[in-house]
Amino acid sequence: MELVNKVIGNELLLFEKKFSESVKSSNQILDRIMRFIIKRKGKQMRPMFVFLSAEIAGGINDVSYRAASLIELLHTATLVHDDVVDNSMMRRNFFSINALWKNKIAVLVGDYLLSKGLLLSIDHGDYKILQITSRAVKEMSEGELMQMEKARKLDIDESVYFDIIRAKTASLLSAACAAGAWSATADDAATLKFRQFGEKVGIAFQIKDDLFDYGQDNIGKPTGIDIKEKKMTLPLIYCLQNADAATKRKIIYIVKNNSTDRNKVNEVIAEVQQSGGIRYATEKMLEYKKDALDLLHTYPDTPARNAMEELVNYVIDRKY
Repeated sequence: MELVNKVIGNELLLFEKKFSESVKSSNQILDRIMRFIIKRKGKQMRPMFVFLSAEIAGGINDVSYRAASLIELLHTATLVHDDVVDNSMMRRNFFSINALWKNKIAVLVGDYLLSKGLLLSIDHGDYKILQITSRAVKEMSEGELMQMEKARKLDIDESVYFDIIRAKTASLLSAACAAGAWSATADDAATLKFRQFGEKVGIAFQIKDDLFDYGQDNIGKPTGIDIKEKKMTLPLIYCLQNADAATKRKIIYIVKNNSTDRNKVNEVIAEVQQSGGIRYATEKMLEYKKDALDLLHTYPDTPARNAMEELVNYVIDRKY
């Protein structure tokens, strides 16, 4: 992402320093875990969306840095808690916090990260930024619970699926863009536009993740992880909606009862591919990408806007 680094590379470097400062603790074990987390941080994609949204809307300032830190603290907290909920021992090819320090400490670490984010906003009077992100936390929780509830019955249709991913996945990216816009403008109309932009990118991002599970052409290797976890993704939903009664019964039976059987999972993957589910999901993903870029293009053609378009393309075209 050459243009992204050219436009906000210096801001990202300064952000890393500010973020490291924001998570420091006088508690020895907490400080050790924070250093562990910082060393293994991902691409910082959400802070990129904060900074580029701010730059496009009016210009990056101190509030933008705090907004980026709050979003990253919140994102990191949810990852730590998710690993506990999913009993996951690995995160980005490293041991997870709960694997190294057990569940009790991991839950408290997630709570600590969330509290640091809240205090960062409260101490500086960034109440609108706090409102934007608090809404995202609420929606993420609701989306996760809705998915868990529906997974028991495997009765998710397409409209429910989009409700779930809009809340569970897209809400945080939406909040990142909205917070960036507000930090630069304190304008409700601009903030709403960037919230809508981020939501559409977030939905496209999640559909891309769905496609990884079925692996076709350049999408990735078929893993069937979502099927094993009984997650109703868009390619599978499309397949079920268009399958004959016998095929539908077979797929639902496998997902409910044979989801750990590699051969059976491969049968489901083959049915999804044959049904056109991959093509349909790809088309939907590209529709959301186009809608997002249409919103973006209401702003003048600038290096920051072009960098944001590069970032959106990266999110959709990524290979992993």
